[in-house]
This record gives sequence, C-alpha cells and structure tokens, in this order.
Amino acid sequence: METHRLVLPGDLNQYGNLFGGRLLSWVDEACWIAASLDFPSCRFVTIGMDRVAFHHGIQEGAILSIESQHSRTGNTSVTYEVTVRRGRVKLGPVLFETQVTFVNVDESGEKQPVEN
Repeated sequence: METHRLVLPGDLNQYGNLFGGRLLSWVDEACWIAASLDFPSCRFVTIGMDRVAFHHGIQEGAILSIESQHSRTGNTSVTYEVTVRRGRVKLGPVLFETQVTFVNVDESGEKQPVEN
C-alpha cells in the first residue's frame, strides 16, 4: 500500500527538518491501515519497529511517499516493511526504512490468532 504526506511547518523540529517522531507516527499509521485492510477481522496494536535510522533530512514542503508491504504472518502477529522516499515510490533515495510488527488482540488486550 502506498500513501503520501506533505511536510508542513508544524511538522518541523527546531532546526527546520521534519521531526523524527512525526515521521514514526506517519509510518505506524500507514502500516496499521495496510494491515487492517489486509486482515479486516483483526484488531492490531503495534508491538515494535526494527531499526530506526533516518538517512536524509527532510524539509518543509516535501511530499513523502510511504510504502508498506506485508512481509510476514506469524500465529498472532504480522510484519510490514516500510520505505519512505520523496515524491513517487521507487524514485529517488530512501529517506527512511524499517519493519513494523503488529499483534492481533481481543477486547481485553490478550493475543489471539491472526485471521484473514
């Protein structure tokens, strides 16, 4: 799944670059949407992100492409690979990449099997 974000003044840190926490929030949301569309009967919560490394600074006005691809399904969890670039997916350098893992939980927060 691919989504886009526009970097606005409120998204910037004190040095004029995109605040890292904002990007992590966008990545988490994009992956959660992808997982929820792929597995509509599941109730996912984020349990982790792999290595978090920002490869380039991102300035105001940049249009970011966030691509989330399903990479693994476990008994109670799913993992998505995420790549963030400027503009269109697969064009230009990678700005950020990680893997996000979600676990399927019931109403009381207990793990339960992933169902399609």
